[in-house]
Formats: sequence, structure tokens, C-alpha cells
Amino acid sequence: MIERLKERRDVLQLELELSTRRLAELEQSMRTLKDTMARIAGAIQVIDELIAETEAHPENPPEENKDK
Repeated sequence: MIERLKERRDVLQLELELSTRRLAELEQSMRTLKDTMARIAGAIQVIDELIAETEAHPENPPEENKDK
């Protein structure tokens, strides 16, 4: 009986360790995704500002990239 309990404890300990590692991986992925989303939101904000500026002053559009 004691041996079965020890085996079960060992299995559960391993599952806990694996789950802890997986959680850390998921948390890192979440941080990376949040950073990506923040950059995208910033880019959207810049584009919206450029659109608003162009609509407010169509005679002076923002300069386009000359390297094209």
C-alpha cells in the first residue's frame, strides 16, 4: 500500500513539475503577444494620426518614403 502511494506521489510530482514549466512557457508567450499587440496598436495610432492630418490639410500630405 505504501509503495503504491509513493509511486502515485512521484507521478503527481512529475506532473506538477511539467505543468509548472508549461505555465512559465505560456506566460512568456503571453508577454510576447502583449508586446506585439502594443506595437500593432501604436502603428495603428500613427496611421490614424497621419490620416487625420491628411484629411485636415489635403494640400500638405505627409511625405511618403522616398526610397521606394
